[in-house]
Amino acid sequence: MKKNLTFLLAALRLNTTCGQRVALLSMLFLPLMAMAQKQYFLPTAESSADEKDRPMIEVYLPQHPNGCAVVLCPGGAMRWLSWESDVVKMASFLNEHGIAAIGLRYHLNKASMPQGMQMPPMVDVTHPETFTQADANPMHNASGDSIIRLAAQDAKAAIRMVREHADEWHISKDKIGFLGFSAGGGVAIAATMSADSMERPNFLCTNFGPSLMPVTVPQDAPPLLIMTRADHPNVAAGLVALFMEWKKAGANAELHIYGDGRGPYELMPQTGETTTETWSSQMLQWLKAKGFCL
Repeated sequence: MKKNLTFLLAALRLNTTCGQRVALLSMLFLPLMAMAQKQYFLPTAESSADEKDRPMIEVYLPQHPNGCAVVLCPGGAMRWLSWESDVVKMASFLNEHGIAAIGLRYHLNKASMPQGMQMPPMVDVTHPETFTQADANPMHNASGDSIIRLAAQDAKAAIRMVREHADEWHISKDKIGFLGFSAGGGVAIAATMSADSMERPNFLCTNFGPSLMPVTVPQDAPPLLIMTRADHPNVAAGLVALFMEWKKAGANAELHIYGDGRGPYELMPQTGETTTETWSSQMLQWLKAKGFCL
């Protein structure tokens, strides 16, 4: 860190523009990349699969744990995983705040895209009623739905494994939850709906990740935090519908809709120029308010 800081400060003394200086300074406030301390294949993994395709978790433990753990479900349209942005960077951020991070590699759809596939209609945030039972999946098919169910099994197995290792990893068994990005949010929601007591998260956070199947809110549903941008087609409307399903069931839910920008986003430096960049600090505040971390 010291070498990085020296380099950046030296760079600021050069003939850089104001915009370049701001960009360099913002790098100072992004966490260093975390390194996974442990890797475990999940029991849902097929032994015959290539190692790179086998569902597994990577464990990132903080120096000063506060007992909270977040299973990170990265996005990638169920066809790839945005690992660096949704897991490695987020793990660094969470570790800095005493939170254990568990990166989840879940089942992905390896099938070819259907020939002649049409783009789904774009649904505006003002029409959440378009999505019956908050199901915002734009293209249901048998193979795709099967992969979502397999990925949900992976996510549940990850929660179970974290609970089994809770004492070893200095984690409280009642402070384990999901943070899903994009399709990973859909995976986390599906897992939460079908989990038993050992597999169910204590909290559920989804970042621009609506449900990919009809929502049936479990009787003991965990508190839900939803974050998205208003101008994200289908996603924002699907997440408003999800919020309404949770509330209709009498479960605890909070919804943050940011008005700046369009589409997905990741961990960002706090420049004060947008409201979307505050999502990570607002998530931390929510976790603290709910009693999951200090």
